[in-house]
Amino acid sequence: MTYLDKSQQAAERFTELEKLLADNEIISDQTQYQKLAKEYADITPIVNAYQEYQGVVKHLDEAAKIIADGADEEMVELARHEQEELTAKKQELEETLDSLVNPKEDEKDRNLIFEIRAGTGGEEASLFAGDLFRMYNKYCDAKGWILETMSFNESETGGFKEVIFGVSGSGASKLLKFESGVHRVQRVPTTEASGRIHTSAATVAVMYEPEEVDLDIDPNDLRIDIFRSSGPGGQSVNTTDSAVRITHESTGIVVSCQDERSQLKNKAKAMRVLRARLLDKMQQENMDAQAQDRKLKVGSGDRSEKIRTYNYPDRRVTDHRIGFTTHKLQYVMDGDLDEIMEALQKADAEESIES
Repeated sequence: MTYLDKSQQAAERFTELEKLLADNEIISDQTQYQKLAKEYADITPIVNAYQEYQGVVKHLDEAAKIIADGADEEMVELARHEQEELTAKKQELEETLDSLVNPKEDEKDRNLIFEIRAGTGGEEASLFAGDLFRMYNKYCDAKGWILETMSFNESETGGFKEVIFGVSGSGASKLLKFESGVHRVQRVPTTEASGRIHTSAATVAVMYEPEEVDLDIDPNDLRIDIFRSSGPGGQSVNTTDSAVRITHESTGIVVSCQDERSQLKNKAKAMRVLRARLLDKMQQENMDAQAQDRKLKVGSGDRSEKIRTYNYPDRRVTDHRIGFTTHKLQYVMDGDLDEIMEALQKADAEESIES
């Protein structure tokens, strides 16, 4: 079966899933709904690329007819020019579709868990952490991926001291795996009366969410505490003891979740985060030695490394690992990360060839 056949199948399944996800019976069964919603997110990039491919093919056919007719020289010249551009675009989309429906073994999609934490800079750092969360949220929305908030701790000014969320969808792990590290912002805080530029930071950790076979946790190694959730400044947001704190005794890793009103849902989310942190700890230990040999360390996952600066006065975003700079800061903060992601992928591919 060719990649075009697989793309056509994905488009037909996409239409079927749209109907299923609007069915009240499916909506009432959250387990089934989440399963179908994930499948929908996984094939959305394939369908988007396939629809664009079909549009290009249609325009190529129209250009060929104008050229064959030859009645209007000016129209023929325009059609030839358009034909060149469309042919290149068609080849690009064919390669994209092939990689989407036939992923390499080491590029298969994995669900991700993000942790964004405010770093140096006080309240301004927490506001920046909130800006990063919104940036990733908009990027995921544009890509058709599912972003699921798992836990958050708001600051007094409306930012986040910490926010944890999951991301799933076709191609998400391939692109977002590079985001771990220190993100730095340079701007005038809203609280700064003198207009001086401050530098603040937030740390982003990106972890693969393990499959059941990846990790085995001994239940006897867990301490589970139940408490009442609260909002910023200790404000109560729940009148029942539904918040959950899980401690992994062997490693000392602690995970809390309180954004759901259901204790069971909070426990399930906390366990997902714990499993991701445990798998990540194992991978980091293996990666430390390997990363020393990498020149650019694009995908090293070093959380202490300053990877990117967002400079508001110059409207500049710089990724320090690859020396990439764009002056489209507002577009980036609005979730347009494609240019940065493509540059990182290219650098990582070149580095892999050299090493």
